[in-house]
Amino acid sequence: MYDIIWGRRSIRVYQDRPVARETLEKLLEWAIWAPSAHNRQPWRFAIVTEPATRRALASAMGQRLRDDLAADRRPTEEIETDVRRSFSRINGAPVLIVVCLSMVDMDRYPDDKRSAAEYTMAVQSTALAAQNLLLAAHNEGLGACWMCAPLFCPDVVVNTLDLPPDWQPQALITLGYPASARESSREPLETRVLWR
Repeated sequence: MYDIIWGRRSIRVYQDRPVARETLEKLLEWAIWAPSAHNRQPWRFAIVTEPATRRALASAMGQRLRDDLAADRRPTEEIETDVRRSFSRINGAPVLIVVCLSMVDMDRYPDDKRSAAEYTMAVQSTALAAQNLLLAAHNEGLGACWMCAPLFCPDVVVNTLDLPPDWQPQALITLGYPASARESSREPLETRVLWR
């Protein structure tokens, strides 16, 4: 198990090789065994394997990125470099998994404080499921990369993929067989831990 945790890396370049549906279903089964607040399992997954749909999503998200960066008055060349990189990462993956949450089964409260806490619990639960999925993908010899871009354009993702109205995009996971290896490191543990 430790080798899976230590060996997982964010992979951004993939082989032009499909991933079997049975493999994807296995990954999703592992994902849904994550812990969740109240055991409500608020995660939802939209799986994109059709090339035309991948291109449409990459283009739509890229256009929103372009518009946002232009509104920030970033240089045109810099904007187009960012948009090309984003398009390449999304369109170049054989599989996209859009990780969403739904509040349908979560508790409801009359006050903002508890409502916000409930929403945060749903976000955390959904992220735990995504981590299970990333580790399961690595275990199956697949590469994956967690992208938070849908948080900047959830309406674009919902509209492009025609998602149910209660599905709130949280992340996009690119997935496939790695075309390259990556090294990674972490900051020393003592810089991130406080003992009391």
